[in-house]
Amino acid sequence: MDRPPVTSVGADRLKEELNVLKTVTRPQIVEAIATAREHGDLKENAEYHAAREQQSFAEGRIQELESVLSTAQIIDITTLGVEGRVVFGATVELEDLDTEETVTYQIVGDVEADIKRNLIAVSSPIARALIGKEEGDVATVKAPKGIREYEIVDIKYI
Repeated sequence: MDRPPVTSVGADRLKEELNVLKTVTRPQIVEAIATAREHGDLKENAEYHAAREQQSFAEGRIQELESVLSTAQIIDITTLGVEGRVVFGATVELEDLDTEETVTYQIVGDVEADIKRNLIAVSSPIARALIGKEEGDVATVKAPKGIREYEIVDIKYI
C-alpha cells in the first residue's frame, strides 16, 4: 500500500480541518437542508439543491482526509538528523540566479501542498531538483517556462 508522506505540522492541519468539517460544517449543512425542506417543493428549491451540493462536497472531503490520515507516513523533520541537506520537510530559501529574487519554500507531501503558503509538493519539479542539495549549491529546475537556476541560500528544519 502506498503511504504518502506528510509533515507532522501538516498532519495536525489536516486533523484540524477534519474536525471542523465534522463538528461545525456538517451540522450547519444538515440544518440548511432541514430549513430548505420546509420551503416546500424540492424539485425547484434552489436552497435545497445548494445545501445538498455543499453536503456532497463536505462528505467527500471528510472521506479524503480520513483516508489520507489513516495511510499517511507522518514525518517529524526535527528527528531526522540530516543537518545541511535539503530533505522532505525542510524549509529552503532560494535565490533565482536570473532575477536575483529570493523565495522561501517548505517541501511537503502532495496532500498538504499549498503554493499560496509557499508549501511545495515533494513531487514538484523544483522540490525534486532541491532534494539532496546543500547550502550554496545551485539547483537546475526544468519548469514549463524553461530552465531556471536557483542557489540555495539557507536550509531550516522547522
